[in-house]
Amino acid sequence: MLALSRLSGDVLRTLREHLRPLIAYHLFFTLLASSLLLPAVGWTLSSLIGQFGRPVITNGELIALLMSPGGLLWLLAAVGLTFLVLYLQQSGMILVAVRPRDNHVRLAFEALWATLHRLPAIVGLVVVQVGAQLLLLIPLAVALGGLHDLFLGDLDPYFVQRVRPPVFWAFLASALIPVLTWALLAGGLYVRWHLALTVLTLEALPPRAALARSMRLTRGQGRHIAAAVLLLLLGIVGLPLLATALFDRVVTPLLWWLPERNAVLIPAMLAYLTAYLLITLAIAFGGIAANALQATCLYLRLAHREPRPEPPPAGSHPHRLAWAVELAVVLFAIGQAWLIVNRFEIRDEVEIIAHRGSSLKAPENTLAALDQAIDDGADGIEIDVRLTADDRVVLYHDASLERLTGDDRRVGTLPRASLDAFDVGSWFGDPFIGERIPGLDEALATVRGRAWLMIELKPDPGRELDLLEAVLDELQREGTHRRACRARAEDRITALACANPDIMGEMRVATRSPWLLREVARREPRLGTTLLAQLVLSGSLERRGFDALALRHNRIDEEEIRLAGHYDYALLAWTLNERNAMSRLIDLGVDGIITDRPALLAELIAERRRLGDGALLLVKLRNWLRG
Repeated sequence: MLALSRLSGDVLRTLREHLRPLIAYHLFFTLLASSLLLPAVGWTLSSLIGQFGRPVITNGELIALLMSPGGLLWLLAAVGLTFLVLYLQQSGMILVAVRPRDNHVRLAFEALWATLHRLPAIVGLVVVQVGAQLLLLIPLAVALGGLHDLFLGDLDPYFVQRVRPPVFWAFLASALIPVLTWALLAGGLYVRWHLALTVLTLEALPPRAALARSMRLTRGQGRHIAAAVLLLLLGIVGLPLLATALFDRVVTPLLWWLPERNAVLIPAMLAYLTAYLLITLAIAFGGIAANALQATCLYLRLAHREPRPEPPPAGSHPHRLAWAVELAVVLFAIGQAWLIVNRFEIRDEVEIIAHRGSSLKAPENTLAALDQAIDDGADGIEIDVRLTADDRVVLYHDASLERLTGDDRRVGTLPRASLDAFDVGSWFGDPFIGERIPGLDEALATVRGRAWLMIELKPDPGRELDLLEAVLDELQREGTHRRACRARAEDRITALACANPDIMGEMRVATRSPWLLREVARREPRLGTTLLAQLVLSGSLERRGFDALALRHNRIDEEEIRLAGHYDYALLAWTLNERNAMSRLIDLGVDGIITDRPALLAELIAERRRLGDGALLLVKLRNWLRG
């Protein structure tokens, strides 16, 4: 029988006894992976994506791509290559633990070479072991797809997301049964095959024989192995969160007591970040090593009745190269900390873009929401426009009227006059009873001289160009009105009230369709264009042909900031309504934030502008840590 406490103790003692060769191997493997393996994986996957010849920027497009034959091939390649790198790393650490030598660096090199020598067998194990787990996902996907069609197939996805009707909860409740069944089957298979990589590495068995040997060794020990795996997983996930929380709530506040002088503050931040990065690297290394050593100790206990690998020979010494490896880790942490500190821009500008107006204070896409957004300090306002049955442009997000009015008819099937009869304000509150669906002409008149509009095109299938033409016509009419107003103006102040006559240079058009943006640029080159994306699958998007990319906020990272600068387009984040997330994205370097709470963002920007340089650096440090 396995004692969880003794197994955990054996893993920790093995980690302590083999720490230096494990660190050396980890560094050597990381260098190999970052210079050869990961670039090769990235190039392979990007090449496969390039074969599809279409951008993938929404969840629906991603699902459609992955469900295609080519997409399934790409998914299998991505999963397989990822696990291959992980298996190679784990295999080498197992060898380091069971082959003690007095020369730690030589042991690390020998383990790396032996692991690469076993590459064909490890590839075969990945194909069988990971492939079996993927096969278990097929009936789960079929079951969930059937339940989705049964409960939610006839409903608008956005309606389901925002309203969450009772049928949505019925779907979730029904989905629990296949999900739990899959979890039990997949978890049981993982436990039975948990020692396969260790067996393949130490006994040189072929993949199928290693899997069979693992099943024999783990027979009758499933609950104990599962408990050990879950405990380790809890530590791997929980320790980084705990370290970040401790730094953020215990150590970071101490920096506020330092004098607000860069000569003092920057070295203190550099030391702080170096310590944080070293602890983070240590936790990451410890998790990777503990996972390999746990399997090793389990194998030795079940196969050879030995609790753990033998310690290194007495008198073994790390030698100078091992010390150099550890010094390299410290220098790497210092270098990263220096780059992070120098990346903090003291001052930053960001546009405030109200999402459908100030849509937490007034009903979305109404004139009241537009007025409120301007009062709240918005620079621009994002609105959604649709085409009516009589080719008029109105502000409305959903394809049907059901979410806001309870009527299940579609906007595109009704004329403008009929839409005027709908009340889209009562659902929000009594002060907005009788609020109508406005036309684009009314919206342009409302924001005239006070804010610009980001006009998101929401076309019905087959009417994309009709909607675009109608929007351009409305903009041209507004431009004509502004020029006529200026011509009648008697003084400069009156002329300014007429707003900018170059309306095409002021307004922006947004859509999720790259080809529709190309049509916008072809028909009206002066009109700003924004591509809306939930995600950008690497290698699938031609990052030209638009002035701005509006990306879901949790998909924005330093690489997206770098690409925006390289291709010279603005990067916008949507939809942020939480203060800390807004501050973090500002620090990251976005050009604009789309929010339902423009007043909160305006207040945050004003507070940051009032801060001194030292205080702002500390704010940026805390945001970086939380990010």
